[in-house]
This record gives sequence, C-alpha cells and structure tokens, in this order.
Amino acid sequence: MAPLPQGESAISAKRAELSGKGGFKGLISNKKTTSIGLFASLGGLVYGYNQGMFAQVLTMKSFQIATHNYAAQTGIEQGMLTSILELGAWVGTLFNGYLADALGRRVTVLVAVVVFCVGVIVQACTVNKDFVLGGRFVTGLGVGSLSMIVPLYNAELAPPEIRGSLVAVQQLAITFGIMISFWIGYGTNYIGGTGETQSDAAWLVPVCIQILPALVLAAGMMMFMPQSPRHLMNTGREEECLTTLARLRGTSEDDLLVRIEHLEIKSLYLFEREVAAEKYPNYQDGSFSSRFKIGFYDYLSLVTNKSLFKRTATACMIMVFQQWNGINAINYYAPYIFKDMGLGGNTVSLLATGVVGIVEFLFTIPAVLWVDQIGRKKILIAGAIGMASCHFIVAGIIGAYQHTFDTHKAAGWVAIVFVWIFVINFAYSWGPVAWIVTSEVFPLSMRAKGVSLGGSSNWLNNFAVGTATSPFLEKSNFGAFIFFGCITSIAVVYVIFLVPETKGRTLEEMDELFGTTGVAAADNERKVRIEREIGLLALVGMEPADEKREIAESRAEFSNHEEDVVADLKN
Repeated sequence: MAPLPQGESAISAKRAELSGKGGFKGLISNKKTTSIGLFASLGGLVYGYNQGMFAQVLTMKSFQIATHNYAAQTGIEQGMLTSILELGAWVGTLFNGYLADALGRRVTVLVAVVVFCVGVIVQACTVNKDFVLGGRFVTGLGVGSLSMIVPLYNAELAPPEIRGSLVAVQQLAITFGIMISFWIGYGTNYIGGTGETQSDAAWLVPVCIQILPALVLAAGMMMFMPQSPRHLMNTGREEECLTTLARLRGTSEDDLLVRIEHLEIKSLYLFEREVAAEKYPNYQDGSFSSRFKIGFYDYLSLVTNKSLFKRTATACMIMVFQQWNGINAINYYAPYIFKDMGLGGNTVSLLATGVVGIVEFLFTIPAVLWVDQIGRKKILIAGAIGMASCHFIVAGIIGAYQHTFDTHKAAGWVAIVFVWIFVINFAYSWGPVAWIVTSEVFPLSMRAKGVSLGGSSNWLNNFAVGTATSPFLEKSNFGAFIFFGCITSIAVVYVIFLVPETKGRTLEEMDELFGTTGVAAADNERKVRIEREIGLLALVGMEPADEKREIAESRAEFSNHEEDVVADLKN
C-alpha cells in the first residue's frame, strides 16, 4: 500500500499540472473564487474594525459623558468595558462549530450578523455603562462567530493551490479593519468641537458605521454567495457539491481538476465518518445527544491523551504568548498610552494611534510572502526578540522622562516610534504565524477541534489582557512595558526549546516530534485506502482504473496458473 505522502504528492502534482498556477497568479486566474473570498472577508474587516474602534471612543469626552464618566475611569472598570467584547467572542466561538454544521456556513454568517447588529444598536442607545457592557458582550457573540466562520468558508471554497493565500486575506482584512477604525475615530473626534462641546455623533458614527459592512455581508451571503461544497458533501448533497465546484471554477462537471477536487472533499468526509464510527460505535444514531457526546469525548482526548496534550499545550501556549506580548494592550489603549507620553492633546494621540493601524496592516503582507520560505520558528523568534527589545526601550524612556515629557518632546516621540516598531515586529510574525503553527501541530483526525481549542485560548487571553491592561497602566505605565517585555522574552525561550518547526513536516514526522508513533500512520493508511476505494488515486494516475486493474489482475492470475502447470509437468 502506498504511503500517504506519496499519494498527496501525486495528487498535488496532478493538480499543479492541470491548474498551473498558485499564489498571487492563482488568485488572479481564479477570479470568481477570489472575488467571493474577498467579499466574505468583510467578516474579518468587521472583526478588526471593532477591535480598534473602541480605543478611540474611550477617549472621547462625549462618550465619557454618555456613560456618566464610567468610561473615563482608568482601572478595572475601563478594562471590563473594553474586554467584555472578547468574553462574548469566546462564547460565540463555542457555538460556532455546531451552528456551522447544523445551519450551514451561509446561514451561520447571517445569524452572526443579526446578533452583531443587535449589540451595536444597544450600544448606540447608551444612557449608562450597562448599555455599553451588554451591547459589547452581544456584539462579541457575533464577532467571535464571524472570526471563525469566514476563514472556514473561504478555505472550503478555495481550490487547494490558492487556499493558503485566500485564507490569509482574512488576516489582512482584520488589520485593514483596525487601520480604518483608527482613522475614522481620528476624523469623528472633531465633530461638534472638543471637550464638553463635543457632539454625541463623535462616538455614535464610529460605533454605528460598522453595521454597514455587516449588512452588506449578510445580504451578499443570502443573495449570490454559493453554499460551501464541503457542507453540501457533509449533508449528503454530493451531486450539488460537484455542480457548485464546477460553477466556482467556471468549467464543466467533467473537468478533471473539478473531479479531483470533488473526490478529495469526499475522501475527507468519509475519513471523518470512519474515524468517528471506530472511536465511538455507540454514538452513531445521528441524534443531537450522540453528536454532543462525540464532540465532548474528542475534546477531552486533547487533554487526556499524552501526545495530543503536548500538541494542545503547544497550540494554547502559542496563543498565550501571542496575546501577552502586549499587542492588544496597544490596540485597545494606544490613545491613553500616547497621551501619557506628552503628545499634547487627544487629537495628536489619536493621530499616533492611526499610524499603528497603518504599519500593522502593511507589515502583515510580508508574512504571507515569507512564511513558507523562511519557516515558522525563525519568524516567531525574530519577531519576539524585536518586540521584547522595543518594550524594554519604551519602559526605559518612560522611566527616565515620565513626568517631564512636556519639556522632553523628542523623548516622547522616540518612545512612540519604538511602539510602532513593536507593532511591525508583531505584524510579520506572531500575528499570522501563531495561527499557522496552531493549525499544523494536530493530526488530521483531531485538527478541527484542536484549532478551535487554540482559538478559544486566544479569545480568553485576549479578554484577560484587555481587562488587566488599564489597571496596570494606571499603577505603573513603564511597569506594564517591562512586564510585557519579560513575557515576550520567555516566549523566545519557549519557541526555541519547545515549539517544533512545522514547515514541510509530514504527519508522521509530527508524531515523532511529539513523542508518539502510529497516530498519523493510522490516519494515513485509512486516508489512502479511502482515496483508492473512491477512485481518486486512479484519477490522478497513481493506480490503474478499474477496468485496467481487472485486466492486470486476470493476467497475473493466468500467469500464476501457467507457472503452476509448468511446475506440475516438470514434476
């Protein structure tokens, strides 16, 4: 039996031979699919915009008045006001997997948008802090769902040769949303003047404007966006899956590339069914109770199984360091941080925050281009060293000039420049690469649940950072930078000694790295068998087609019989 890596190589080679293009050229040649993926990434833009928008709104006098100065209180109150969205997002992600399978990807996006808009409307009606707290929690439910369902949808629509590039668009959309939120907040800050005369529109416009892309996304999903081929296969609509694939690729159902992709989707679906049936034979009646128990025991095995626990620990710890390196402390509280550096007013601090959004967006692009050439570990280590250095430099400047920035403007601007350099180091490294590592360490049969657990770690730590940063800054501004610098330094050591290089690793090699054998081998053997049974290997030329195989087997049988006759005659 041929091992899976050879099969995958043959399938990939055949696909490459037929498509001829990947990366940026592949995106251009697959115009229809690329356009659909870009439109779906409005979900990422909404998520990113919401992350960045509230940092500006918190500093606006009119918003502080609307919350009876609750938003102006630095400390745990302001921290909870900021981070409760992340708590809602964590809850939203927990329900996302079930909804995506039960309702389909498109309807789940619609549900997420409706929930999101309800949260925004509640915030827009603010008469006290409770409206903001409740509204942001509900908004978080929608944001969390969108942050997971959009990349899933894009991955299932994209042909394999451009899947990585198209999914990476989601990260760019998030950083683009953060960037425009900073500049919208900077612009609306002028509405109605400043201070006590500032109009409520200064904060209502950036809060409410996010409904527009969300509604456009929902309308497009229901009116012209296709259903996910993977979801169609999962729900027994195999012919419709093939028809949708052909329409997406702009060709006929008989096209060889479409047939290969269709059978790849079918093989993965059958693989997951077989794994579940083997592991949980008592829960195969299709009921909600059985599906829940299968999911529960699968998640439990990520902790109780020694090898899987090591992989889970790697995914979750990567997300711990991704959040506690301080990036969202900057995203959420940059205007307050910059104001303390003597920038002379809210307008200039918002302007400096706007630059954060620009550099975070621009320097995410190199990660998409370099990560497969350089490798994951080198980029993570370089980014962490750069971020830690910036933290310690900024802490030193604040410690030396904390109460004299008004007379040492240059020192304040140097600190701000190093905050920008910190963001650059995050954007090309830990921002996108942490998610890549998380998706690669798990065996095929546990990948979806493992990645969702890593995403859960991301949101919970995001919530913790958002809650803790404001009181931390209130007690010790430079102390916060020292703390984040120390955590990021630990991340360097952690990656060097405990995170394997996942670039180009086969599933068997992953088993060896995490101290076990057989998990990936069993997965591989099962997958190859299924690919053989449904005719995928024959389609790409790895094995003879059925008729040729029968002729070959008959010839072999006749040859063996002939040899037996000759042997009998000799005897």
